[in-house]
Amino acid sequence: MAKSKVRKKAVYTPPQKSQKVEVSPRWLVPTMLALWLVGLAWIATFYVTASTSTDVPVMTDLGNWNLGIGFGAIIMGVILSTRWR
Repeated sequence: MAKSKVRKKAVYTPPQKSQKVEVSPRWLVPTMLALWLVGLAWIATFYVTASTSTDVPVMTDLGNWNLGIGFGAIIMGVILSTRWR
């Protein structure tokens, strides 16, 4: 009786990982920190000037939109922090 040929399975080799490491742009971290600090300073300045009734020309005209500006800057800083490698 004839002997059947033995089939050999190919050995699995995982794909090679690329050696290139992603690096954040140099401007990312300073911009992220600056947005956090500017947002925090904007909100703090708004509350201090509102409680002491001092008149800051731009902030007085904006009213409660100052909170939106401050929190918007902080949120943009958080969005940038998700891209940091």
